[in-house]
Amino acid sequence: MNIVCLDLEGVLVPEIWIAFAEASGIPELKRTTRDEPDYDKLMKWRIGILKEHGLGLKEIQDTIATIDPMPGAKEFLDELRSLTQVIIISDTFTQFATPLMKKLGWPTIFCNTLEVADNGEITGFKMRCEKSKLTTVKALQSIGFETIASGDSHNDLGMIQASKAGFLFKSTDQIKADHPELPAYETYDELLAAIKAAL
Repeated sequence: MNIVCLDLEGVLVPEIWIAFAEASGIPELKRTTRDEPDYDKLMKWRIGILKEHGLGLKEIQDTIATIDPMPGAKEFLDELRSLTQVIIISDTFTQFATPLMKKLGWPTIFCNTLEVADNGEITGFKMRCEKSKLTTVKALQSIGFETIASGDSHNDLGMIQASKAGFLFKSTDQIKADHPELPAYETYDELLAAIKAAL
């Protein structure tokens, strides 16, 4: 019994924080898990910048409303879901992901939750579990699934390496150079072919 575990941002949809950095004119917010492996540190830093600029959840959701999945992402996901079970495992937050899930045809997503004050200020975040991607893959394996995983960033490496087959997708040159043992693909056709071969 196979299950495919995919990252969301950078794989199926553009990076939300990069889009928001551009929309808000705050270039520091372009920093992502491709640059900072410590997600906790990255999120606390982002929340500090939002507070400094008086920005909250509404402003980010307004930007998210303008984001579409990457060209071909929905078709790739539809075909993949016709072949096997698929879960998106993301370090994003329910409040960010929901509008994007609608555009992707409501696939299953496991992600985290933001803590938001009544005035819309983002005050903190609640992670679903420690090392959520690796932990989720190991939990799926413990109930009889063989996992196939793909992602683009530092925080995807654990689930990719722990799976029976794992692939980098649209990753950085640095991550690809650091992990030459991991097959790396740039197109959905290539990734779909690799996953099909692993099923």
